[in-house]
Amino acid sequence: KLQDDHGYTEVSTPILVKKKLFEKSGHWEFYKDDMFRLKVEKEEYALKPMNCPEGALIYAHTKRSYRDLPIRLAEIGRLHRNELSGVLGGLFRVRQFTQDDAHIFCRQDQVKSEIITTLEMIQEFYKKLGLPVTYGLATRPKKALGDLKTWQAAEKVLSEALEEVGLPYQVLKGEGAFYAPKIHFDIKDSLGRVWTIATAQLDLQMP
Repeated sequence: KLQDDHGYTEVSTPILVKKKLFEKSGHWEFYKDDMFRLKVEKEEYALKPMNCPEGALIYAHTKRSYRDLPIRLAEIGRLHRNELSGVLGGLFRVRQFTQDDAHIFCRQDQVKSEIITTLEMIQEFYKKLGLPVTYGLATRPKKALGDLKTWQAAEKVLSEALEEVGLPYQVLKGEGAFYAPKIHFDIKDSLGRVWTIATAQLDLQMP
């Protein structure tokens, strides 16, 4: 209902994906060891570990105008990650999981307002569950796509959005994804361990 109220279109993308798509998105170089890979006839495929490249394909399947933006796509998709057995644990770190995911394609002048709306939606959702959430801003890791200037601009927008919504946060230096800085939404379990249960990422590489 939250997504419907905020203008999202629900989509569904395949679980089995050609290697070529992950090469194009940059995920193959950085992430292939964490994928379940298999050969189908003479081509290599993988079980998708994330929905982003396929979300980009949906966006790109037809000509778009800047007037069409923002376009908000939501997907409840099944993902697979080839996690090492030593890091698996309970329902927090698993090899197969279902992710309530979204991709927003927008103009640069719309970025901050879209992030602010996303922060407000996530706050509203976790409040209903009674989960106290803390926030972190994960910045550029050592191994990353794109130039430093682009990353700094993206990190600045995320920090401004957090401040405008009035959410205190800590800087998580170097903990961003290889393609994007992100806001972490963290909770503590009954043993006091911190788990990231959601992120909001500003990806300036995928376009």
